[in-house]
Amino acid sequence: MEFTAKQIAQFVQGRIEGDENASINTFAKIEEGKSGAISFLANPKYAHYLYNTESTIVLLDESINVEQPVKATLIRVKDSRDSVAKLLQLYASMQPKKQGVDSLAFISPKATIGDNVYIGPFAYIGDGTVIGDGTQIYPNVTISDNVKVGENCIVYPNASIYHDCIIGNNVILHSGSVIGADGFGFAPNGKNYDKIPQIGIVTIEDDVEIGANTCIDRSTMGSTYLRKGVKLDNLVQIAHNTDIGQNTVMSAQVGIAGSTKVGEWCMFGGQAGLSGHIKVGNKVYAGGKTGILGNTKDNEVLMGEIGMNAKKFFKVQAVLRRLPDIYKQLNALQKEVDELKKQHENNTSK
Repeated sequence: MEFTAKQIAQFVQGRIEGDENASINTFAKIEEGKSGAISFLANPKYAHYLYNTESTIVLLDESINVEQPVKATLIRVKDSRDSVAKLLQLYASMQPKKQGVDSLAFISPKATIGDNVYIGPFAYIGDGTVIGDGTQIYPNVTISDNVKVGENCIVYPNASIYHDCIIGNNVILHSGSVIGADGFGFAPNGKNYDKIPQIGIVTIEDDVEIGANTCIDRSTMGSTYLRKGVKLDNLVQIAHNTDIGQNTVMSAQVGIAGSTKVGEWCMFGGQAGLSGHIKVGNKVYAGGKTGILGNTKDNEVLMGEIGMNAKKFFKVQAVLRRLPDIYKQLNALQKEVDELKKQHENNTSK
């Protein structure tokens, strides 16, 4: 498919500088530009690539000054990152969707399959399961009994959805993700551990995306919840009975312990960890490897192993870098104090 600069500018509400009939058929990073590609420039520190790029069209933030002649046609927009995201969404929506049920798939006669569904080879659909219209189930997916999967979902190869779980509309589950495995529930009895049956489910609301090899545990009772718009990266662990608020996002290897409630619009960096049975407010931001050990208020920015306020964290880090020098000074002061005490004792004994 080809699009002209004029068509793109109309779509993203941009202003053309150059040839409005210039056409593109692919995307490229600005430093790897090629003829027939569209690139974008949002960060001024990469502006030098603009003057040599081979891309035919470049989306450019209005705030960036052009100081040399440019071969590419420019489209000025308020936010080029947002504009290129919209173009990529448009491009993806135009790609043909797979349809039909492969002869090598197993579908229980007690399952209900919607219209325009794709089910790939060696996929398994259990008793009583419902698959909504337009959903795509890729090869080797296992969907157990009595699961409800909404419309226009994508379940990539080797993902597993355990029994009774509920998946909303427009949900994407990447390869290897596991929805509804048992929560980590064991009770010590003095000799070993008694398993506590996990009889709850997982409920995933609309527009959620879950990365590869991410695990969402079923609840002991009731449900583990991922609310509308949640986005999880690869290798994230969500424990039983948690409730993750709308539009919260988590980078790779984040771990959430059981019975924790996370607010809306939170952002957690890679390897952040949350203790169990706590409540995290709305719009809480945690840097990579941050440990959140207790309840938080709304709008907090946390960093460090004990999840301290970001300003305090950076002050602590500044002191940590000086610790060797501080340690030497402390030793020197201790020697002076010891010498003064010794002199005082000698004077008082005379």
